Amino acid sequence: MRILFLGDMVGKTGREAVYNRLPKIRDRLSVDLAIVNGENAASGFGITRKIYQATLDAGADVVTTGNHVFDQKEVLNWASEEDRFLRPANWPGGVPGRGSTMVETNDGRRVLVANIMGRVFMHPELDDPFKAAEDILAAAPMGDVVDAIVIDFHAEATSEKQCFGHFVDGRASLVVGTHTHIPTADHQVLVGGTGYLSDAGMCGDYDSSLGMDKEEPLNRFLTKVPKGRMEPASGEATVCGVLVVTDDSTGLATGVEPLRVGGRLAEVWPTI
Repeated sequence: MRILFLGDMVGKTGREAVYNRLPKIRDRLSVDLAIVNGENAASGFGITRKIYQATLDAGADVVTTGNHVFDQKEVLNWASEEDRFLRPANWPGGVPGRGSTMVETNDGRRVLVANIMGRVFMHPELDDPFKAAEDILAAAPMGDVVDAIVIDFHAEATSEKQCFGHFVDGRASLVVGTHTHIPTADHQVLVGGTGYLSDAGMCGDYDSSLGMDKEEPLNRFLTKVPKGRMEPASGEATVCGVLVVTDDSTGLATGVEPLRVGGRLAEVWPTI
């Protein structure tokens, strides 16, 4: 199976780049399932139902999020109604929405997609992400209940991301980090067969500070006095993500490679 994951969409330029490029990317890479992180899609902070639906219409099968999931308060009204919209699974009980979902490819193969948030340097600090992963994996073991498992691990610290990858190694097809918006170069198949990447990067303008217009973040570093609201940068976006190819008999990864298209970063296409 060929599964594509795209990193955090940031603002209008990020989401429009995804809308415009995702159909062609799916076709060129023969993608069976596409997942997009949308937590920064609405002016850089959160997501709306309209944006969620437009992301599905563009070719995403599942939309994940992270710590900004509830920045647009309307999400509280519809998160539980959409089975392809995820918020971190380790949010305390009673919070609207779901942390994992099972979807089928066009040919009937079953994929479990989970969204879990780290705790190191993260706000709010949620419940134990390792316990959340254990519960999810135990309820839908790969090779039995599902044919593949992808986990969006939304976290700041690379040490926590790496340890999480090792923790689920051999039990998931792909662990991909989000949140830091900078693509990392450590794509690999771990010793147990799980594809891993510390951070997929963002779908946004890289002439920026993490996708936001660079003037206000720079001002805050220099003066410690906010002058205004953070606003998404508006230049051409780079679409960043990762492709994992899995063994249909085990669900484990046979290869994992990054994707970077458009904008300022050097173009990289998976060759697997």
